[in-house]
This record gives sequence, C-alpha cells and structure tokens, in this order.
Amino acid sequence: MFEFVRQHNKLFQFILLLLILPSFAFVGIEGYTSMMGGANAGVASVDGRKVTQGEWEAAQRQFADRVRAQSPGVDPKLLDSPEAKHQALENLVTERTLQAAAMHQHFTPSSEVVKARFWADPQFAFLRNSDGATINKALLAAQGMTQSMFMERLRQDYAVRQVTAPVESSVTIGDAAPKLAFDSLLQQREVQLQRFDVREFAAKLNPSDADIEAFYKEPANAAKFQLPESAQIQYVVLDLEALKKDVSFTEEDLRKYYEENATRYGVPEERRASHILIKAERSAPADERAKAKAKAEALLADVRKNPASFADVAKKNSQDEGSAVNGGDLDFFGRGAMVKEFDAAVYAMKQGEISNLVETDFGFHIIQLTGARGGEKKSFDAVRGEVEAEVRKQLAQRKYSEAAEQFGNLVYEQSDTLQPAADKLKLQLQTATVRRQAQPGAVGPLASAKLLEAVFAPEALTNKRNTEAIETGPSQLVSARIVQHNPARVPPLADVKDRARLLLVQKLAAAEAKKAGEARLAALKSNPADLAGLEAAVTVSRAKPMGLTRAQLEAVLGADAAKLPATAGVLADDGSYVVVRINQLQPRDPAVVDDKVAARQYAAAWARAEGQAYMSALKSQYKAVINVAAPASAASAP
Repeated sequence: MFEFVRQHNKLFQFILLLLILPSFAFVGIEGYTSMMGGANAGVASVDGRKVTQGEWEAAQRQFADRVRAQSPGVDPKLLDSPEAKHQALENLVTERTLQAAAMHQHFTPSSEVVKARFWADPQFAFLRNSDGATINKALLAAQGMTQSMFMERLRQDYAVRQVTAPVESSVTIGDAAPKLAFDSLLQQREVQLQRFDVREFAAKLNPSDADIEAFYKEPANAAKFQLPESAQIQYVVLDLEALKKDVSFTEEDLRKYYEENATRYGVPEERRASHILIKAERSAPADERAKAKAKAEALLADVRKNPASFADVAKKNSQDEGSAVNGGDLDFFGRGAMVKEFDAAVYAMKQGEISNLVETDFGFHIIQLTGARGGEKKSFDAVRGEVEAEVRKQLAQRKYSEAAEQFGNLVYEQSDTLQPAADKLKLQLQTATVRRQAQPGAVGPLASAKLLEAVFAPEALTNKRNTEAIETGPSQLVSARIVQHNPARVPPLADVKDRARLLLVQKLAAAEAKKAGEARLAALKSNPADLAGLEAAVTVSRAKPMGLTRAQLEAVLGADAAKLPATAGVLADDGSYVVVRINQLQPRDPAVVDDKVAARQYAAAWARAEGQAYMSALKSQYKAVINVAAPASAASAP
C-alpha cells in the first residue's frame, strides 16, 4: 500500500529519537569540512552561537558507530556522500534552532516534571523494571546511555516538542478537503489494454552482419560496449584468521584456560520467586514505615502458617501491581536482576522456603522461592572446541601488534613484490580483478573503498608499487599491487558481436512495436467501437496497478478522460507499447483508505507542512546560518 496512506507509528519514531539517534546527528560528516581549518572552526551559527566542525564530526562518529553496530553490512557510502553530510549539518542547525526557541520561550521542563511524565507515560513501560519503580539500566546501556543521559535527552525532547506542537496541533480541516484529495489520488479507471510486446517483434528480426557492424560503429553506441577500467592485483591479508593458523598451545594450556574461565562454560543460574510487597519508602515518616512493617509481619505470619496460601495472600495484599495479579510470581530471573537486598535473599534460600521480611527502597517484601534452574558446569570435553577457538583467538590477538609492524615494514621496504611479506608471516598471496568502485557482492578487503583508492593511486598504478598497509577492518591489514592495468576501452566487434546483435534487435523491435502500437491507437481514436485485440476490462488505480509499471500507470491515470471512451498510448520500460481504452471513471475503493483514515493522513500532512513553515520562520528569527556550501545535487533538489 502507498506510503502516505499507511499509519505512521509515532511511538516508534519517538523511541528511535530518544534511544538510537544521537541528539542531532543523522548522516555522515567525517572528512567533509577539512577546508574549515580545525575542530573549532565554525560551520554554522544559531542565535549567535557557533556550531563547530568538531561538534559536527563528533555527532557523526557517534551516529556512525551506532548504525554499524546495529547494521554491520550497511554501505559506508551511504554515510559518506556529500549530500548526506550536508543534510547532517542541516539537521544539526534545526536542532540548535529548536533548542534556542525552547530556551527563549521558557519551555524547558524541570527534572521533576520530566520524571513525572516518564513514569506516567505508558509508551515507556518497556523501560521500567518489573518492580514498577526503577528504570531498566541494561536496556539503556545497550544504547550507550546512562539513566541521567536518558533523562536529559528526554528533557530536551519535551522542551523542543513544546516549540512546534502548538503549531502542528492547531491545524483544522473540514470533511471536503481530504475526501477530494484522496478521491483524486486514488481514483479508479476501468480500462482495456492491447499490448504490443517487443519480444514478439524481436523474434521476427534477423539483422545482417553489415547492420550489426554499422550499429557497433555508431559513436552514440560506444558506451554500450565499453569495458570499464580494471586491474588484476595481488594482495595479502594480515588478520586474526591468518595468525590463528600459526599459533601453538598444549592440551595443558587449554585445560588451564577452561579452569580459569569456568563461569563462562556453565549454564547461568536462574531462580523463580513470588513476593508480597508492602510499600514504604525509606524517606517515609517513621510511623508510616512502622505500620507498613507491622502489616508485613502479620502477613508473614499468615503465610508461614499456611504456605499454600501464599498466592492468594499476594493477590489480595501485595502492593506490587505488576505481580500481585499473578499471585506475586516474578518468573525466572538471573543473579543481579533485582535490587541487591532482594537478590541476596533469593539466592540464599532453598526451594519452597519463605524468607523473613526483606527491606528495600520500595518497602517490605515477603519472598517465597518457587524454582531454580541452571548453574551446572559443562565438562571440558563438551566445550573443548569452544575453548580452543578462544585460546587461538587470544594468542593471535597478542601476536597481531608485532606482526602488523613487520607487515607494514615489509610491504614498504620491498615495494615491488608482496612475496617476502607473505613468506615471512606465512600469509596467502591472493589474486583478484578489481575496479575503482567495489562491485556488488564484494566482501572483505575487496569491498574496502580505502584499499581500492590506494590500488588506483598514481604511485601504485604507474609504478606498480605495493600499497601501504591499509586497515580494511578491525585487526585487519591489507597490501596490494597491480599486476596488470586495463584502461577503459571498447573491445573489438568480434568480442562483443553477440551483444551488439542483441542490442540492435532490441532497438529495431522497440521501433516496430511503437509503430504498430501507434497505428492501432490512431485506428482506435477514429473508431472507438473497434474492440478487436483489446483485453478484457480491468479496474486500475494507484493502489491496484494490475501489472502496469509506475510510468505506465501514471500515463493511464493522467490521460484526459473528460470525454469517454478515451484512448492513450504508453511505452513500457522494455520498449513494448500498450494501447489503452478508458471506459469509465470510478470512485476510490473505501477499503484502501476510509474517510477517517484519509482525514487523519491529510491533517498530518498539513501539520507537517505548517511545522516546516514555522521552522523556517524560527531559523530566520534566530539567525540560523550554514557556512558550508551545499553540494550541487542537494542544492538543485526540489
């Protein structure tokens, strides 16, 4: 379904903003503003405050690290294009403008207000621990944030939202406008098609050798046969995998490592418990705490008299709303998952045992241990392969620093061959054919833009010298040298005759298909009742293209239908031609988007437009200026 009729998941966007994106970095920065002269050089300014190159680069590095951690296969070019880099600066200036407006308009909420909003907001429930009173620090840490960092990010977000929210929420629309817009956009048309398939015409064509040669020699066709610049290279890779093969150790070494790291080869111990909580914060008045403790002691006495009643007592009396409905059950949890007093008590208990009162920051707990699992240690034989792999890795890591220095020296000092480095460090001398840009499907060093740039650098290209040792990945160095350079060239006709024939046939067939299609279109216009060759009527719309390409569909829906039946001719991407007879217009299908959804989407679009206009006004008010010229493609974009 089309993007604009999809429901936007605002909650996901909000959490993404808070937990994944740095405050104001969205795309690549590094290396783009080296001409600005230092980390403190101004690349922009907002409200009289300079935005420095260092701030720009720092924000990008943080963002890039997060993206790579979550999507290791992401194309680095996406983060390194001039357009993306300039967009990052625009995003940074937008964020600074919103911050300036929030400060001047006194929209910055206090820490107490931020905390209150956080605990009252159901969309943050996943960040709260099962006790209902603490934040899941592990989840925040996975996003590279502490609790204080998260609260500050939340405070900033609440502040800047107050700047644009009044404008975006003030949009009002009637019933007619969204209905008219969506009726037009999702209008349906009943059509009949007649296709002139280029393949049918191609099957009948048999160009002569002279025709093929003439087509090949046409200057306009040279690019179709040109072979791109390439190079056959030799290269050697120094990385942990290469060094692992040459490390040595004994069986005793493996057993020693196993014993020293025994906890890594065990099944983590988990415990299951139920609890009854009577709330009493440590800061509460003494008499209030005394009453809570007395109530807890009375309940403790009751469950000790009748342990089987623990779940019923918890349901009726526990003040932990999250677990009370389940009879106090907290399910299985690992060591350290609960607050320290609770954790210590649980892991000191025997199954079925009921604890004494356990006091925490939340109040008084009565705990019953209901289950335990894990804690067993795997035998050495069971994990020997895992132990050996880890020992090899660690020994290779220790050896890497020394080997890296040797590698760099060898490829530099004996720059006309890689053999000495391969022999000395027992590395494999590999070969490949590469181009200036990494090819689709390339992996490892051959996908490294840094390596390819060095391979095609003048020194390596002209003198066929080794490249320097280039870091192409974590703990990975590569050096390469050109064995043979192949400039871009047009090969002889004999080498590409089959391709030349195929391209010529496609060109001639497309011309024939168009000629036949246009003739049929003219006949249909003169006699709309002539339905010979037309397919059965179908209903098409932007939501139901019925096999038409986007270009074909837009042509059909854009054809003048003031007088029906109407006709149109449409070229396909492959050169085929389609004749269209438009029989009737139909209203949009309400199943695609009903009136209520249409109204919401229309209002949201207007709200975004109003917000963008207001943002432009704010940038003018707070004198937001970018000192770095936009790339040509970005500047010319609509």
